[in-house]
Amino acid sequence: MGYVAPNPLVGAVIVYNGKVIGEGFHRAFGQAHAEVNAINSVTDQSLLKKSTLYVNLEPCSHTGKTPPCSDLIVEKGIPRVVIGTVDPNEVVAGKGIEKLRKVGVEVVYGILEKNCRELNKRFFTFHEKKRPYIILKWAQSEDGFIDKIRKPGEPIGANWISNPLSRTLVHKWRSQEQSIMVGTNTVITDNPKLNVRHWHGQSPLRIIPDRTLRIPATAAVFDNEAITIVYNEKKTEIKENIEFVKVDFKEGGLKNILSDLYNRQINSVFIEGGKELLESLIIENIWDEARIFIGNKLFSKGIEAPKIKGAFLIDYILNDKVLFYRNIIKPH
Repeated sequence: MGYVAPNPLVGAVIVYNGKVIGEGFHRAFGQAHAEVNAINSVTDQSLLKKSTLYVNLEPCSHTGKTPPCSDLIVEKGIPRVVIGTVDPNEVVAGKGIEKLRKVGVEVVYGILEKNCRELNKRFFTFHEKKRPYIILKWAQSEDGFIDKIRKPGEPIGANWISNPLSRTLVHKWRSQEQSIMVGTNTVITDNPKLNVRHWHGQSPLRIIPDRTLRIPATAAVFDNEAITIVYNEKKTEIKENIEFVKVDFKEGGLKNILSDLYNRQINSVFIEGGKELLESLIIENIWDEARIFIGNKLFSKGIEAPKIKGAFLIDYILNDKVLFYRNIIKPH
């Protein structure tokens, strides 16, 4: 996770006579696919002609960054392929299965399909809904506030609600997604870096809707350490790693941003606030997951946390409660 996007997470194993003789997975975008790595890992290649290849997603049939996996399967004479799910990408979508069957390969698909879709929920959402997979995240006090009321002249910085271990987990989550988004007010009041510091992994693309370009040039998000896109209604230009993109905020501003991200092949967005941005997505029902930390602090008054509905699970990280929501509400 965090290395193959916008490609899916794919693993493959090759079985001969009830024994696994080869395995592989897609390690990084642009590198060999799972089937290729699994085939290449087999010491005695002659056994491939009597083996079954198991893979969680349909083998590709087109040339992209790498040659078609289905061609290599045919070339090696593998007689049977078991597939978890058909590829939702219209470039593939059944064509890999068709190619294999045409030359006599026995193909079985739809095995553990629900599990395989869950593994690649970002990839399926991207291709089926034509937008990135959206994860909402925030921390709120025990009495339901996401921030205190900021007074004029108060130092810029976060009012931490969750504990340090929870914050480390958030950095792990950041490393797993292609992009991260916060609202204008969050950048101005908290001055976040929006990168991966407390976990190993790549920092995500930073996305900031700043309609009237209120964020000061000294903000940490403009440090050029990660690519940053600022959606606004005034200008389009690129300065080093900072790209300003002009969009229409009056007519479907958020949808316009998500549409642009889709066109850029961004298949997931990790949204860390603030209240206005989170509530806009909740109201418009444009979200897939929500991860909410509830700390043991009491603010008494402040900015109320968003309200959300959906199926949820509860976990605990030391003294923090974590609610994991999935959106089961049908889109408008």
